[in-house]
Amino acid sequence: MAETAAALRTVAYNVRAARLRAGLSLEELSRRAQVSKGALVGLEKAQGNPNLATLVRLADTLGISVSALMQGTTEARVRVVTEDAVAPLWTGERGSEARLMLTTSGPAPVEVWRWRLAPGEEYPSHPHQAGVVETVSVTAGRMTLVVDGTEHPLAAGQTATFDGDAPHTYRGEGTEPCRLIMTVHLPPGPASAN
Repeated sequence: MAETAAALRTVAYNVRAARLRAGLSLEELSRRAQVSKGALVGLEKAQGNPNLATLVRLADTLGISVSALMQGTTEARVRVVTEDAVAPLWTGERGSEARLMLTTSGPAPVEVWRWRLAPGEEYPSHPHQAGVVETVSVTAGRMTLVVDGTEHPLAAGQTATFDGDAPHTYRGEGTEPCRLIMTVHLPPGPASAN
């Protein structure tokens, strides 16, 4: 419980700091990110329980990575992250999950995710800001990647890349769970005004 409270305080601090750096009021961030002002106020007070979709919308709007909202500062030259040490940011009803392992630093950060998709379970993602590019590498099993309504079947050993500013969905296929590594390449700089 203490870890959850500490993580929420970190997110609260990082959201507020990024909002102020971007020169956005609570009202403007709420409008652009399509997150209620009440939820945003609560989040900045370290209250509530934001879901993955909310964090993604806030990060996209602020022009930063999801992990930039979740992580404190790091001083180490090399970061090693163990999958079991990272809580899933999304879990499905059939055992699917998505874990944000880490985000690189620099002007155009890259998020590295580990996903497990149960057969028949899917995660629909809203479009990201312009300039976001996703890459999906299937390491075990099969999945269907749906981008802007077009289905792309992928099997172990295959990798796909696409512009993340279109609606997209990840769906597990077959009889065994699909495992994949996803990278999200973020554009440099803050998001432009909508």
